[in-house]
Amino acid sequence: MRRKEKEISKEAAESLPAGCRVGRLGTIAKDGRPMIKPLNFAYSAGRIYFHSARDGEKIDDIKRDGRVCFEADLPVAFQRAKDQPCQAGYLYRSVVAKGRARIVWDETERMAAFGLLMEKYQPEGGFGGYLPEKLARTEIVRIDVEEMAGKENLGKGGVREQAEEILKEVLLPERKIDRS
Repeated sequence: MRRKEKEISKEAAESLPAGCRVGRLGTIAKDGRPMIKPLNFAYSAGRIYFHSARDGEKIDDIKRDGRVCFEADLPVAFQRAKDQPCQAGYLYRSVVAKGRARIVWDETERMAAFGLLMEKYQPEGGFGGYLPEKLARTEIVRIDVEEMAGKENLGKGGVREQAEEILKEVLLPERKIDRS
């Protein structure tokens, strides 16, 4: 990392994904170009899990070349400029992971991954059982993280204190829409 003062600890980087609602998966497309896909995910013990349809671009990319990168961030606030445009900035925490993606075939691990995802996105439960026909159409992908680094810009002084307070609120569970 070029700017060491923005680097966060390994522990902070590993705890950050739990609070991030969306991650971005980077794969290598068939024509060699990089592709980025936003997705829901769960992180546990050095592994990132997500689900996907069995057919599609990201699954094809992973089957062809499992090397991936993954990014997740927590936006905190936009800091307005006062005297000059260069004073404007965006306050954030982010993490980038590099690793290998694999489709999970083991049924025990698949169900554990589904459990991690539901625990993250609907920790209060109340969603019933998994439908076998849905499970049959769904892949679980595991990224074995080989490298992970995080960085932040939370400002300085009083701005940093405000950003840290906002960050605490950002980490609260999001509001959910009731389907009833």
